[in-house]
Amino acid sequence: MKFLSLPYTQVLITLILTVYGQLIIKHRINMYGSYPLGFKEKIKFFSNLFLDPYIISGLLAALFASLFWMAAMTKIPITRAYPIMTIAPVLILFCGVLFFKEPLTIG
Repeated sequence: MKFLSLPYTQVLITLILTVYGQLIIKHRINMYGSYPLGFKEKIKFFSNLFLDPYIISGLLAALFASLFWMAAMTKIPITRAYPIMTIAPVLILFCGVLFFKEPLTIG
């Protein structure tokens, strides 16, 4: 698949994987509730998180995003690639409002 070796495709894949990873991890963490206070409860909480297949997919997305980013960095300057990545926080912000019903406030 030659298109995967194109540097701007690699940056776009990095963007998609980054956004996916953040959103799926947030979605699944919401299902587990608040961060517990007790030490044993924290161990159980994190064990559940790290065994969740969707959270694992989000962590793998971050790993693969890093690999695609490194590949892109061998071919194009960061000053051209990074501005594309600035779209990620905006996408995550709007998805947080849309999917998680989080408030959009200033400050």
